[in-house]
Amino acid sequence: MPPSKLDEMHPGGLTPFLRTPELDTSRFYMGSLLTFLSTGNDTGGRTSLMIYDGVPGNEPPPHVHEWEHETYYILEGIMEFYCDGKVMLARQGELVFLPEGKAHAFFIRSPQVKLLITLHATSEHAVGLDRYFLEMSHPAESMSLPENQATYATDGPERAIAVGEKTGIKILSPEETADLLPHYPGFGARRELLKD
Repeated sequence: MPPSKLDEMHPGGLTPFLRTPELDTSRFYMGSLLTFLSTGNDTGGRTSLMIYDGVPGNEPPPHVHEWEHETYYILEGIMEFYCDGKVMLARQGELVFLPEGKAHAFFIRSPQVKLLITLHATSEHAVGLDRYFLEMSHPAESMSLPENQATYATDGPERAIAVGEKTGIKILSPEETADLLPHYPGFGARRELLKD
């Protein structure tokens, strides 16, 4: 198999680039489609930008980013975020900022969502979530949502915890979640779908 454009992304001198969403830079990630527009390797470890397509049930367990801030810009659909005592319902055209070190979780509240996810490194560490995504995924076979793929709800937490430890992501236990996100209904809880 020929190398993908993601294989070409490597540390070194920064150079300008133009990238569009395409199969070579896309991955099937826990039931979702994730397209990398940039990784930390492209930006000296400071930022990363991805397009995420997902459906209800693809959400990760509650977690904390130890090395980066994270922003979500909603292109399509509705998301419900839990962070720092807040419950934020975000719709198309709205942005959610989640600071480094703050426990958070979310639910997809529409039949499908499309998001821009941006990571911003906050310390001497490079952004880590993009590397987490790469290790937890495999090359996309199409630019559509995958079918019959493992999700966090069907896959045990052991792999996510181990990959997270290497990339600055802490997956929370149920006890930590109850303490840090008291308004969160719980991982895997069913949520009513909302209309745009």
